Amino acid sequence: MTKRYYFLDHALLPDGWQQNVRLTTDGGRIAAIDVGTTGEGATHLPGFALPGIPNLHSHAFQRGMAGLAERRGPANDSFWTWREVMYRFNGNLTPDDLQAIAAYAYVDMLEGGFTSVAEFHYLHHNIDGTPFDDLGEMSGRIVEAAKSVGIGVTLLPVFYNYSGFGGQAPVDGQRRFINAPDRYLELVTRGRALVKGVEGAHIGMAPHSLRAVTPETLSEVIRGGPSGPVHIHIAEQMKEVNDCIAWSSKRPVRWLLDNMKVTKRWALIHATHLTEDEVRDLAASGAVAGLCPLTEANLGDGVFPGVDYLALGGIYGVGSDSNVEVDAAGELKMLEYSQRLALRGRNLMTAVEGESTGRRLVNDALKGGAQAMGQNVGKLEIGARADLIVLDAEHPDLVAADGDRALDAWIFCVGRSLVKSVVAGGALVVEDGRHHRRTKILARYKATLARLLTA
Repeated sequence: MTKRYYFLDHALLPDGWQQNVRLTTDGGRIAAIDVGTTGEGATHLPGFALPGIPNLHSHAFQRGMAGLAERRGPANDSFWTWREVMYRFNGNLTPDDLQAIAAYAYVDMLEGGFTSVAEFHYLHHNIDGTPFDDLGEMSGRIVEAAKSVGIGVTLLPVFYNYSGFGGQAPVDGQRRFINAPDRYLELVTRGRALVKGVEGAHIGMAPHSLRAVTPETLSEVIRGGPSGPVHIHIAEQMKEVNDCIAWSSKRPVRWLLDNMKVTKRWALIHATHLTEDEVRDLAASGAVAGLCPLTEANLGDGVFPGVDYLALGGIYGVGSDSNVEVDAAGELKMLEYSQRLALRGRNLMTAVEGESTGRRLVNDALKGGAQAMGQNVGKLEIGARADLIVLDAEHPDLVAADGDRALDAWIFCVGRSLVKSVVAGGALVVEDGRHHRRTKILARYKATLARLLTA
């Protein structure tokens, strides 16, 4: 295994900010941390270092359609009209196309402060909807894309069985997603083989949503799958909530909590529309609320009740979802700003007077993101995956800044351009804000989109 040594001027360790920190990595993990030492023989990464943010929810292929759904249609636009654009875009993607788009999305994430990603992957089959000879062909392209750029990945093959509550037949736009439970479990087994031996890779499961399964098929795949993370879209849109009530007389989060054993292994993605008792019970379950504030704003989903959830000790993390904008700081800023707009206050996602809002947002996103990934990430401590980002201390908005003010400036003022260096899996993959493979990966991405968008 390759040992690497990094010297950090300032580093956010589990016990707080420390200066003059020497970090030793071995095989992609943190092997030693020495505080108050020298940088002799180590690569100096000047600035403010913190653990890389886990991205707990991504659909990588949607990076290629960013900006394509921003024209008003003949009726009021919504998530459901956006979904039709998405169906058209994914309809012709080949395995090579998926890998090219995913690799660029993951470069974008690394440059934007995300160092690991939970890939909620549902584009499984060939263009006509028939399975590839290798059922995991598309899953393998996701793993290869992540491996090629150094980002950690939790592969979440998606179980998509129906198009609506009560087992409604799939529509044509979903033909590439659909699996019966037995074939889905074969796909998960293949995914386990694909991630085996890949540094920073893990496997979980993702029932797409309550509308895409039945109680029977959901129970079957949960029983038959691995013991890793379980992610599910839920209560993102009011139409979904109302359709669930019409089907079951219960709202989606209430139905899930009442009918499944929801524990710390679960991540409920979006969970936008919650009643007071659902907020309380979701927080008590220990599951993660997977929030994607930039996508939720883009799609007009609504505002998650963050302040109430936080007051009850609820765990959350953030993800980039549709990848319409890839910026870890931007997700955290939008989360806080959505609460400010809804409640007409400031510094709301905090708990203690005088607390840095940026520091609290970062700490919460690290904790919830790591739990949702099912991996030892999001911490600068021995044994964790060696993932860290370094903020540029020379930026004018960081003049005379301490660590917490640097986090506040990153989230609320500067954003992704403040990320100067990134170490992922022990390797220095971003220097001066640019991924070391950006030029080649960007060229392939642009050629792929040029062909797809002019066909």
